[in-house]
Amino acid sequence: MAQKQTSLEIVKRAIRMESPERLPVKMASLGIDDTVTIPHKSFWRGEDGRDEWGCGWEQTDVSNMGQVKGHPLADYNEHERLQVPDYSALLDREKVREILLKSENERKYACCPIFMILFERMQALVGFENALMGLIADRENAEALADKVADAHIQIVRIMQELCGDKLHAFSMTDDWGTQQAAYISMDLWRDFFLPRYRRIFDAMHEGGQDVWVHSCGKVNEIVEGYIESGVNVVNLQQPRALGIGEMGRRYHGRIAFESLADIQATLPKADRNLIRKDARDLAANWMSRKGGFIFSDYGNGEAIGVPLKIKHIMYEEFSNVSEELYGLPLPELKPD
Repeated sequence: MAQKQTSLEIVKRAIRMESPERLPVKMASLGIDDTVTIPHKSFWRGEDGRDEWGCGWEQTDVSNMGQVKGHPLADYNEHERLQVPDYSALLDREKVREILLKSENERKYACCPIFMILFERMQALVGFENALMGLIADRENAEALADKVADAHIQIVRIMQELCGDKLHAFSMTDDWGTQQAAYISMDLWRDFFLPRYRRIFDAMHEGGQDVWVHSCGKVNEIVEGYIESGVNVVNLQQPRALGIGEMGRRYHGRIAFESLADIQATLPKADRNLIRKDARDLAANWMSRKGGFIFSDYGNGEAIGVPLKIKHIMYEEFSNVSEELYGLPLPELKPD
C-alpha cells in the first residue's frame, strides 16, 4: 500500500502537477489547512490607524479590513520623503521559529505572506488616481517609488530566507488589478512597467527555493498571462464566474496552479447548494486535473461577504465530493463543532 502523502507533499504535488492524492485545502475557518502561515510584521497599524508605510486606514461598520484614506505622499514626485520601513527591525524572530517548528513537525506547507506587494502599495502611498496617471505623466518618479516598494519587499524575502532556509516553501502576496470588466491599465503598459519589477521580486523568491503565490481581484484574465511570465506558480482568484471559468481553463489550465473556491460574489452569498455544487464541478472540469493544478481555499472574512460557516460547510462537502471523484480521496473529515 502506498504511503499516505503529507500536507506538504499534497500542496507541492498540486502546484507541480505531480498527482496529489486529494485536493489541497486551506480552510482555516473550518479547522482544516494543509498550509501554515509564517508571520512577520509586513502589515500593522498603530493607534493612529497608520500602517508601517504611513498610510492611514479607515473602517466603516461593515466587517472588513478597511480602506486607505490617508496617503502619505501627494504624488510620485514626493517619493524622496517616503519613510521606507525597516523590516529587519519589525520581525519577531522567536515567533517565526516557533511556528516554523510546528509546521515542520506537522509536515505542512509553510508560506510567508507579504501584503500589497507592488501596485496596491503604490496606490496606498499616493492615491489611486495619482498612481494611475503618474505612470504616464511622471514615469521617472513613478519608477523611483515602485523600485523602493520592490526593494523593501525583497528585504523581507531575504530576511525570511535567511531565517527559515528550505523550511519555508512559499511567499504569498496581494495585488488587485481589475474592475469587474477589465484590468486598470493596458497590458502593454503593464508589461513595460510592472512585469520587470514583479520578475525581480519573484526571482528573489525562487532563488531561495520558494514558490510564488499571488492574489488578484477583478477581471484579470490578461494579467494572469503576465503573472506566468514573471514567475508566479499559484494565482488566487476568488471570482471565477466573473473571469469566466471556461475561458480561464482554456487559456491557463496546466500552465499555472489555481487557488480558488465557489465565487465569493455570484455564488456563496446566495446560499444555494445547487449553485455551489455547479461552481465546484465547473472548476473541476476546467481548472483541475488528475495531475493537480488546484488548491481549494477559503475567503478569510465570511462575515464581510455575508457567508456564514454553515455555507462554508456546504461548500466544503461539495469540493470534497469533487476531490474523491477526481483523485480517489475526499477532503479530510471536518471536526464536530
